[in-house]
Amino acid sequence: MSEETVVKEAPKEAPAKQLSEEEKSRAETLALIMGDDGAATAAAADAAKKKSSRVKAIPAGIAHINASFNNTQCCITDARGNVIAWSSAGKAGFKGSRKSTAFAGTMVAQECARVAIAKGMHEVEVRVQGVGAGRESAVRAIGTSGMGVTIIKDITPIPHNGCRQRKRRRV
Repeated sequence: MSEETVVKEAPKEAPAKQLSEEEKSRAETLALIMGDDGAATAAAADAAKKKSSRVKAIPAGIAHINASFNNTQCCITDARGNVIAWSSAGKAGFKGSRKSTAFAGTMVAQECARVAIAKGMHEVEVRVQGVGAGRESAVRAIGTSGMGVTIIKDITPIPHNGCRQRKRRRV
């Protein structure tokens, strides 16, 4: 008795239509306008497979500066909130009480702005939160680093009467 092995070939798929970069970008924007996120992610996956080394330049964004009593943090995002560049005083090499200085705030903002400029950003809206020492110097550093500052907004939370105070001391 001889045993025969049957090899089945997998059905061949039809070759996918090759889209140019322009057609892909049109399909993505159309999908975003129409609200079809599935098509946008599929088009993005196709673009990622092609391994293009082109980075999309983002011309304008938002710089979030958080200046607390202990640290200064800077984060530059695009208009949707996707992080482009970030830095903090600890990342810049400061330790302990030096993290809360104005000089640390300057270094943090300069490093963050340098990365964002390298990615194509040249205009930024600044949102400052907190009351730390690095607050003013970080805003100045972003302005002098070559980025155009359109708006400076203070978004520090202010309590409207806040939580209940402790009882008064009777003397």
